[in-house]
Amino acid sequence: MRITSRWAPLAAGAALALTLSACSTSTDETAEESPDAAASQDGGVEEANTDSAEWFVQADFDEQDQQRGATFEGDEAQPYLQYLDGEMTDTSQFKSTGAKKACFANASISNPWRQTGWITMNQQLEALQESGVISEMETRDAQDDDNTQIGDIDYLITEGNCDAFIISPNSTAAMTPAVERACETGKPVVVFDRGVETDCATTFIHPIGGYAWGIDTASFLSENLEEGDKVVALRILPGVDVLETRWAAAEKIFEENGIEATDYFTGADPTEIKKIISDELAQGDVQGVWMDAGDGAVAAIEAFEDAGKDYPVMTGEDEMSFLRKWEETGLTGMAPVYSNFQWRTPLLALEKIFAGEEVPKEWVLPQTPILEDERSQFLEANDGMPDGHYAKFGGEDLTGYPEVWQERQIP
Repeated sequence: MRITSRWAPLAAGAALALTLSACSTSTDETAEESPDAAASQDGGVEEANTDSAEWFVQADFDEQDQQRGATFEGDEAQPYLQYLDGEMTDTSQFKSTGAKKACFANASISNPWRQTGWITMNQQLEALQESGVISEMETRDAQDDDNTQIGDIDYLITEGNCDAFIISPNSTAAMTPAVERACETGKPVVVFDRGVETDCATTFIHPIGGYAWGIDTASFLSENLEEGDKVVALRILPGVDVLETRWAAAEKIFEENGIEATDYFTGADPTEIKKIISDELAQGDVQGVWMDAGDGAVAAIEAFEDAGKDYPVMTGEDEMSFLRKWEETGLTGMAPVYSNFQWRTPLLALEKIFAGEEVPKEWVLPQTPILEDERSQFLEANDGMPDGHYAKFGGEDLTGYPEVWQERQIP
């Protein structure tokens, strides 16, 4: 058994775009980028310490493993409102009538996962405006920059005339003081997608987490491979803990099952991904491909086609490009999910808060992979959607469906 790490240089543009990748993207753990992984002044990215032992926490692994099979409260037809039973926040102090102004400090819409969520969020906003819950939502986009988002939050606090704050943090430690300042206003604060190092928010919304992703994916590969088989692990960015915990969990499972795994950082650059796979295939057979995000999955598959090799056992993501290529090739695959429908939940949380209803203190949403026997139904349900769309976006009942998502009408 051998598990090694290799560094593939990141293009400057890819590094910027992936600071907040979907799947990036998002986490119930902190999603701070470590200093070693931060972009340098000339736009490059320095190599991070890729020892997954530094990121692995057994208690968190065990908790998320248990949550994968837990029963969620609420209607399965509305997964964006489901939650795990736990501590609730009393919001009776916020109960009031009349439409309220929401203020949203967003990290970015710099990748397809965030763009899909942003479209869904705006359609949910329209519905709540029509019902008289929200009057308007002032949004400031930080474009993947900590300092910009800190300034955005402070502006909204002092100048925004906000009735509530929604924050999708760019990074964890840097954003914590700004989130705390929003909490000090005494108005509701909803944090979602990535976390911060304070529990002052009225609710913190997220899918299960990175360990759950790693467990789902590595277990699938291990069950479909044999001891000694080779897996190439494609990782988009070092130092972001939701991504690091995906790999930490996967690496643990690969080791336990005698799978030989070599991991690379790719920047989700299709050219780099294809080169990595091609180089590995030139050295010998590769039986599996593991990804910590689905960007570039098609490029990885095409590298096997170019080399005339059998398709690997593979995990991608619920992005339509991977689902379609998976269907076309017939390879043995699975699409892990970092639930994109979470973008609806912050606004629906405000609806409950302004009604004085309890909300979960930590609002954990379902995170369920797409398996082969489910693939066709998701392909059919999302027929006509662009390749950058995410199958489990959860906006089918909103006004504008499907045209707004098909046309990528990004506000």
